Amino acid sequence: MKRIWPVLVFAWWLSAVSAAWAASPSVARQLGDTIADAVERVMPSVVVIRTESVVYRAAQDVFFGTLYGIPERLAGQGSGVIIRSDGHVLTSHHVIDRAEEIDVVLDDGTKYPADLVGRDPMTDLAVLKIRAPRGAKFTAIEAGDSDSLRVGEFVVAMGSPFSLNSSVTLGIVSQKGRSVGRLPYEDFIQTDASINPGNSGGPLVDMDGRMVGINAMIQTGSPFVQGNIGIGFAVPANLAMRIADQLMEHRVVDRPWLGVQLQDMETASVPGRGTSREPGVRIGEVFNNTPAARVGLAEGDVLLKVNGVPVSSPPAVQREVFKSRVGEAVKLELRRGDKEVVFEVITDRMPDFTQAAP
Repeated sequence: MKRIWPVLVFAWWLSAVSAAWAASPSVARQLGDTIADAVERVMPSVVVIRTESVVYRAAQDVFFGTLYGIPERLAGQGSGVIIRSDGHVLTSHHVIDRAEEIDVVLDDGTKYPADLVGRDPMTDLAVLKIRAPRGAKFTAIEAGDSDSLRVGEFVVAMGSPFSLNSSVTLGIVSQKGRSVGRLPYEDFIQTDASINPGNSGGPLVDMDGRMVGINAMIQTGSPFVQGNIGIGFAVPANLAMRIADQLMEHRVVDRPWLGVQLQDMETASVPGRGTSREPGVRIGEVFNNTPAARVGLAEGDVLLKVNGVPVSSPPAVQREVFKSRVGEAVKLELRRGDKEVVFEVITDRMPDFTQAAP
């Protein structure tokens, strides 16, 4: 009996493994079908953006020694996504920056000229409008809720990397709320779905074919390497659509502003205590004649919560403040010395010369 028992256990284990292997193709096929269905749903909304810009190359007259500029036309390409059936397209600002001519190419190859509606360099976003016959309708993507996106979820990056139109890559959400120090305002979704040059402006979509982000940039291991190493970043769809709505309505983005300069607690120097690692975000400076100054915020105050949401970094404060509108009250809970106090600040419109300040 002692010899039979191990044999029975092994037989049970073998049958269980065999059943799992038998089921695996079915699970893989279902996942593949889900991905393919999502791609087919979104593809008509994904566009190629082609640009032409003029740059002037310095040259010198060999007879008179005078300097002059020789105009050169440069071609560029990126990606975009149709967000309204009337032909409004969302893309990255750097894709169309300095472009004098912009064309949008649909998935079926149809090409249209496009006009710039508005741009927001702070979040690297821009909105275009396809110049099409009156009454023309286009397939608009459905926007998902990027706030509910979970780390570990499958996502698909779509676009035209290296001029390879209608390319699709699969990955997961690696993390949310990333800041990499390249833009004044950052709240990136990090993903390992391959994002390469030319992908910028294309959509990051979930398994239901809803846009959860706009592909923005990649992290490379070297300044001389442009390929993807599994670290890509996308602007969350909720933020991107909020910016796009303002650009389509006003052509500019109005941002609420407190009028403070912030410091990470990890790097804030506290007199007599060295470097502090306490929770919160330290106010390093309060600018004159600003909402923060009017209510009495002071240098050294430590922000703990914004509208009830705990904050631990300057981007987190920016993110929460920017959820409100200009002229709305923002509730700030902070620590001043040994006391915790609450302020309500009525925001102003952010001036152009302080684009990086919350």
